[in-house]
Amino acid sequence: MKIAIIGSGAMGSLYGGFLSNAGYKVYLLDVWQEHVDRINNNGLIISEQDKDIKAYPKATSKACEIGEVDLAVVFVKSTATSEALNCSKAVIGKNTIVLSLQNGYGNIEEIEKTVERDNIIAGTTAHGATMLGSGHIRHAGHGITHIGAVSGKISGKVIDTAEALRRAGFDTDLSRDVMKLIWNKLIVNVGINALTAIVNVKNGELALSEETRLLMGEAVSEAVAVAKALGMDFEKTDAINQVIQVAEKTSENLSSMLQDVRKGRRTEIDYINGAIVKEGKKANINTPVNFVLTNLVKAIENKRISDNLT
Repeated sequence: MKIAIIGSGAMGSLYGGFLSNAGYKVYLLDVWQEHVDRINNNGLIISEQDKDIKAYPKATSKACEIGEVDLAVVFVKSTATSEALNCSKAVIGKNTIVLSLQNGYGNIEEIEKTVERDNIIAGTTAHGATMLGSGHIRHAGHGITHIGAVSGKISGKVIDTAEALRRAGFDTDLSRDVMKLIWNKLIVNVGINALTAIVNVKNGELALSEETRLLMGEAVSEAVAVAKALGMDFEKTDAINQVIQVAEKTSENLSSMLQDVRKGRRTEIDYINGAIVKEGKKANINTPVNFVLTNLVKAIENKRISDNLT
């Protein structure tokens, strides 16, 4: 199987590295040239616990150097989905399966503009990774990867994709309800990402503070109310407990939103907490906590970006 990872930051590199070590022909596609060059010259280093794992996928910043693949895994930020797919058309053929393991809400709609619905798989992952430098990541959290076809069909290609992930060491579950998968991960991110970016802490520290646990619960409660209005079957107490458990299991992980804020980059806040506010308005559900969290993150990111420009 020939695989392209579209967006090879921390998470893309994690999946690409392990898929490469499982024997698949893997190409990491990314715009960070230093990262691309380091991987090609020295391999990819994946640090976890007390050991380093080396992987040797090929890396490039040009999709045309890869050509059509059997599987394209999208790991770019939600804010870049449309542009990334347009720039990666060379790897996507008529029979290419495109798998989105991105955070946020709205990625499927963007991918459908380029890819036939029957060839799109969406999913979520509880794994966590942090970029330590070019060609070097830390594997900071483990968990199940859930995937399902957007069409709802469990075809041979979907089964093959799940098997490839399992061979690479990712505990993978197949689901027929892909939208619930996406909302389940969205709810987790709603409870964790914005707060880590605002308070400037690792995931696990959120669960140690009474104040942050309270805010996590309120943000998640709003998200569950919106999800129910859209026909999703979630229980508020279960959802809150799940978010706390994820924070504890990924205790050493720096959320992608916190990493973005620290580096003075735009975050995915509009596709996470902001998505709850947007969908809440459509359903006439008030979402004051997510409104505040969204705007606090935007204020922080604007300040960081402004500081980097001066």
